[in-house]
Amino acid sequence: MTPNAHAAAASPTSTVVTGIGELTTNDPGLGILHDAAVVLEADRVAWVGESAAAPSADAAVDVGGRAVLPGWVDSHTHLVFAGDRTAEFEARMAGEPYQAGGIATTVARTRAAGDDALEANLVAHLDEAARQGTTCLETKTGYGLTIADETRSARIAARHADEVTYLGAHLVPQGADAESYVDLVCGDMLDAVAPYAGWADVFCEDGAFDETQSERIVAAAAARGLGVRVHGNQLGEGPGVQLAVRGGAASVDHCTYLTDEDVEALASSATVATLLPACDLSTRQPLAPARRLWDAGATVALASNANPGSSYTTSMAFCVATAVLQMGLSVREAVWAATAGGARALHRDTGDGAVGVVRAGARADLHVLDAPSATHLAYRPGVPLTWAVWRCGERVR
Repeated sequence: MTPNAHAAAASPTSTVVTGIGELTTNDPGLGILHDAAVVLEADRVAWVGESAAAPSADAAVDVGGRAVLPGWVDSHTHLVFAGDRTAEFEARMAGEPYQAGGIATTVARTRAAGDDALEANLVAHLDEAARQGTTCLETKTGYGLTIADETRSARIAARHADEVTYLGAHLVPQGADAESYVDLVCGDMLDAVAPYAGWADVFCEDGAFDETQSERIVAAAAARGLGVRVHGNQLGEGPGVQLAVRGGAASVDHCTYLTDEDVEALASSATVATLLPACDLSTRQPLAPARRLWDAGATVALASNANPGSSYTTSMAFCVATAVLQMGLSVREAVWAATAGGARALHRDTGDGAVGVVRAGARADLHVLDAPSATHLAYRPGVPLTWAVWRCGERVR
């Protein structure tokens, strides 16, 4: 191979996506563009503007007037697990209340599964999400609850997910002393998992960890250099939101039951309120007060909470449609929450390689709908509208 040929082979491939009928950029300076084009070069967006002004590229794809969004950013999932909980779901649909103790069923099956089985299950769900437009995804540990099982869960997740969260504080294992287990979560388990995780989480809820225990876990994780998030206010009013804001958490997730003080605290802080509507529906809880939070000035994200017990879906489009049809958000607001809002919850919303946005320098993640506008996500709920997906510049659908 000649030097020039070698240089050509090593140079990044670029693709110009043209014929975009409606482009949602989430960039304040660009807004929503029509008759637009985007140039992808390697794993970054190189250019955004009108189709007629688009520069040439190595390859071209005409999307024929379809709508384009940033890829979905799913900032809350639990995808390192084994087994399912169909019987529990059927019981809830028959009127039994949701109880966090059902997590123990998945813990037992996850502990019994081999590494290969856990990894294959994770990859299958990530592929399923990607085919529906999810291009950035966080997932958690939390179904091991021993040092060995939490560590292998984090290690497996780190090979595939964009962000990994340590959730040793998901539940006190059956038969364990709560305070001794908190010591483990804050000590040896944290030390073992931290090399594979960027975040730590705690389920601050009746039946899981109380405020004092949760505060200890948050402080230990922060001291270890991990970012912090909190499961809070899912099953009733409680201390989760205030704990998250006080501890500088990136997000507090669920937010189903909020006092006026909780809403005010979120609105006056940088902590994102991550809402999980598929979980609310599956557990027959009230839907989180999205409109109330948005109007108060809180930052709102939408996520799937994909897990085998309380929200077994990877469909962010379903979450967006639910937020519009039942939670009072507009289509634009819901799409922003499922893209830029999730990016903010993961601290991936600024700088080079940002996700949840289409602008020069952002990560080359695009979601093309087989529809002329994003409105069709709620106008045609349940219809599989994903036509094409680029993740890090590579077309994955």
